[in-house]
Amino acid sequence: MKLYDKEELNRKIKEQKVVVDEVSNLKKNRKVYRQQPNSNIFFLADRTQTLSECKNTLDELKKAHQEMENSEKVKIKK
Repeated sequence: MKLYDKEELNRKIKEQKVVVDEVSNLKKNRKVYRQQPNSNIFFLADRTQTLSECKNTLDELKKAHQEMENSEKVKIKK
């Protein structure tokens, strides 16, 4: 997991929440495409797998945010 500053981490969490919401609210017959990293090429992706990956990413971001909050609390106590 990359190290982020607090503002960037909050922005990424909000962005990921929107992605999860959008993918989870798609109709069953809708197609999902994923962009290849560093490319303008999109490939058809499995909707449920994409949703699962998006949720995992959101969980990782929230965990990183929580760790950042906890480390700030420890610094304040010292």
